[in-house]
Amino acid sequence: MLFGFFPGAPKFGHGPFKSQASRDLAGLERGCRKALASAVMAAARLSRGFAKVAKTRSSREVKEAEDSAPVFQYVGERSKRKDRVFVWGFCHAGALGIPSFVKPDASWKKRRRIQPTPYRLDTAEKISSAACGYGFTLISSKTTDITKVWGMGLNKDSQLGFQRSRKDQTKGYEYVLEPSPIPLPLDTPQETRILQVSCGRAHSLILTDKEGVFSMGNNSYGQCGRKVTEGEIYSESHLIHRLQKFKGRVAQIVCGQDHSLFRTERGEVYSCGWGADGQTGLGHYNITSVPTKLGGDIAGVNIVHVATYGDSCLAVSDEGDLFGWGNSEYLQLASITETTQVNVPRHLPFKIGKIKDAACGGTGNAVVNEEGNVFVWGYGILGKGPNLMETATPEMIPPTLFGLSDFSPDTRVSRICCGLSQFAALNNRGELFMWGKNIRGSLGIGRMEDQYFPWRVTIPGEVVDVACGVDHMVTLVKSFI
Repeated sequence: MLFGFFPGAPKFGHGPFKSQASRDLAGLERGCRKALASAVMAAARLSRGFAKVAKTRSSREVKEAEDSAPVFQYVGERSKRKDRVFVWGFCHAGALGIPSFVKPDASWKKRRRIQPTPYRLDTAEKISSAACGYGFTLISSKTTDITKVWGMGLNKDSQLGFQRSRKDQTKGYEYVLEPSPIPLPLDTPQETRILQVSCGRAHSLILTDKEGVFSMGNNSYGQCGRKVTEGEIYSESHLIHRLQKFKGRVAQIVCGQDHSLFRTERGEVYSCGWGADGQTGLGHYNITSVPTKLGGDIAGVNIVHVATYGDSCLAVSDEGDLFGWGNSEYLQLASITETTQVNVPRHLPFKIGKIKDAACGGTGNAVVNEEGNVFVWGYGILGKGPNLMETATPEMIPPTLFGLSDFSPDTRVSRICCGLSQFAALNNRGELFMWGKNIRGSLGIGRMEDQYFPWRVTIPGEVVDVACGVDHMVTLVKSFI
């Protein structure tokens, strides 16, 4: 019952309710007055504190605060996504191309030995190809400008060409700390474009659209495709060799540790260099200084992709078949042989669907089939957890580890890449996943522990290509906006 609204009901202020209600109202009033007084005093103290802080801030502090404040930039309708390069891993030799990591440009900065997460590398041109060697990096652009290729990092064998010293014009740098132009002996530099670069342990290959392939660096085993010269000094060398004697235009170049592979538009494969593990695929274990056509099971087969990085090689045909040769000490070719070396290409009879992409590491291999599934085999951290350390037959990594879900049912892996001991997979949404040995932060995941299953790398953009090295990485990225 609501008192005071109905006839006969007792009212406040009359009868036995008067004294109790009055006391309650008085207590409530006193409480409100105290709370209001406390709030007013607190506000006054806070105001005096702010005034005191504002009075003590110097003009420099005010400017620093303004500079550090967030800036909201709105993107116009005509704005275009930007092409960017991100690097990470071992910095000490300059392979990341960030000079301040090796030689700090401010007194308060410290030398950085390892960059464990992606770091943006500023480049003037749009970079279309990148490759990571053993402590050095090549990047190139399809521009028609005179400068088309840049190198950074270790250069003791002139794998970055002759990098002239600023102090002594007759001397060259053995370490290059920032992207430096590599002058190529092109006949028509303003017409020729660079299609691809590739790096080995101490040699480099550069593929052009009109003037063949160029090689530079260490040629101790003929990996540069020229005659081996006894006692040749590679340091501060000006020599850049042109390779043109192929039947058909070269469409792909790949450097192994100390050998080189060339795939032509006709689907033929050529090789040169160190052959002690059969990695040249020429039927012997000797060195070869002239690019020579491979036979074996790929004779007459249209090869559309070749892969190598260590001493083992894979090739993919236009029909999705897989072929392999080279080192098999880590079960890479154990499906077809019990020996540890195979010196001719052999068909690998895996029943895992048509192969679209393949990659070779130092001890493990990986492929992607037409359904976008990833299969791995060999030895080491293969990507299915710590319990799978070796297998002679391909094991599929669960697609959910690469972003497949009920919310993203069309997500597929489109590209696979290997360094010496790490794997990289790129899906069709531009997301990069890494796993394997985390040598000097080469996985880019922000911590130094090894990664036993695919882990997404945080990059501010859509990854369009990736290059793996021994202990560093390079990615080509398109900004989100």
